[in-house]
Amino acid sequence: MTKISFPKADSEHLIVYPKQMSEIEDELFNNGMPEAALMEKVGIKISNWFLERENLLKSGLVVIIGPGHNGGDGAVIARELFLKGYIVSVWCPFQIRKTLTIKHLSYITSLGIKILSNAPDPEKNELWIDAVFGNNQTRSTDSNLIELFNEKSKTNKGKIVSIDIPTGLNPNSGKPFADKAVKANYTLSIGLKKIGLLQDSAIPYVGQIHNIEIGIFKSHLVKLDQRILSLSRKDFNDISLYLPPANSDKYSRGRTLLIVGSEKYPGAALLAIKGALASGVGSITALSPKSVANLIWNISPEVVINDFAKSSEEGNSLFYDSLKNKDLNRYETILIGPGIGVDITDWEKAAKYLCDFKGTLILDADALNRIAKSKNGSKFFLERSFQTWITPHYQEFKRLFPDLDEHNRVDLSMKAANQFNLDLLLKGANSIISDSKGSVWQIYESDPFTARAGLGDLLSGFISGLCALELSSGEIINAESFAKYVFLHSYAASNSSKGSTASLIGNQLSKIVRQIKTRQML
Repeated sequence: MTKISFPKADSEHLIVYPKQMSEIEDELFNNGMPEAALMEKVGIKISNWFLERENLLKSGLVVIIGPGHNGGDGAVIARELFLKGYIVSVWCPFQIRKTLTIKHLSYITSLGIKILSNAPDPEKNELWIDAVFGNNQTRSTDSNLIELFNEKSKTNKGKIVSIDIPTGLNPNSGKPFADKAVKANYTLSIGLKKIGLLQDSAIPYVGQIHNIEIGIFKSHLVKLDQRILSLSRKDFNDISLYLPPANSDKYSRGRTLLIVGSEKYPGAALLAIKGALASGVGSITALSPKSVANLIWNISPEVVINDFAKSSEEGNSLFYDSLKNKDLNRYETILIGPGIGVDITDWEKAAKYLCDFKGTLILDADALNRIAKSKNGSKFFLERSFQTWITPHYQEFKRLFPDLDEHNRVDLSMKAANQFNLDLLLKGANSIISDSKGSVWQIYESDPFTARAGLGDLLSGFISGLCALELSSGEIINAESFAKYVFLHSYAASNSSKGSTASLIGNQLSKIVRQIKTRQML
């Protein structure tokens, strides 16, 4: 597995499977930590989280307690908040089975906390805490209970906070076991974030995700056989980029070739170029049909255009004839795809030249659609012995790899990266970057308003430019850099105060790249 320096492989960033979290807890118990002590710690930590957000508690709270240890955590939370003076009641929709949970329930009853005999009223303004089932959920639960929670959600009267995992949500896949799961405003993941919470399918249910640190030692973390790392906005402060020497010329700051645009989709070329310009790469060469090249010259005269792609009768870009006459290894990176249209014959003739390209080949959009429809399909990736990065969204991914299937998109992307020896960005609300060696990064806290046309074109150009710039240093780069570039694009999108169009986000990308480099020079 590749050594990763960004982000830190700590409890704030690691994502685990439910089984891995259970194994860590078992090791804690085997090393002498009493289960009761861990339950106390979890309950108090979560209580402190609530006390830092007193506005959630001002109308009182109801803790819905489940039959196991998740319910015990809820009982500790109820006790601590009651002792701080808040109005607390609890409801137990199931028979309590775990001894510790029974004891905590008995104690909070002795303190005077009200035990509801009937379901709480979703029309009241109280906070509801979902402490029913946590990390060990394996099947669906009472649909009436979930419907009650979701009635509460619809009223918008008081928030819902789920402890560890919203009830009814599969912690592996991030999908409801049945058709419904609790729709929480916040999910407090205990110890480490569970993989299901960060899947796109989980977004309607988990709300804001907060990690509750319980003091897992580094020795436990290094034993994890799979490293999946989460990235969120706060990680921007820890990112660094290659800073070329002040006296370096444009050719020593990276060279990228962008094969982009067609008569049908000229705008894609302009956006990809905007992304590359934002990266600060030294030299950008574009290969497009002449009509698109004229647009590029008018808008971005700094882009080199020394040849033109042809156009098919359908308006697709045909680049094989130009490609065969180029010395491709002059470039650190080649991007192919945004807006070129689909022409299978042209791709199949060009493929053999691309297999021999020694730099990083970045394939997006219509390049991936050409591969999916070509005779060799995704076997093309196995024919290349050099670094290949691809950037499909989910439907493009399924066209490329129709035979792959897994419980969640993280596992799906890992399988494709491993089997086809490539680094892969699976685009989505919570995008995933996987490499062929088993390392994975997942970005969450994405801005829902930035799923707009043209952002993928901007991203691919930005990736191609930054990768070429970094490769010009002579260093071998890996998917960690890929993850950085994707993260910066996501950060720029969510940080663009003037709007969420691709052009405006491109301007923001330029600003944050300069900001990072200025910070590094201080």
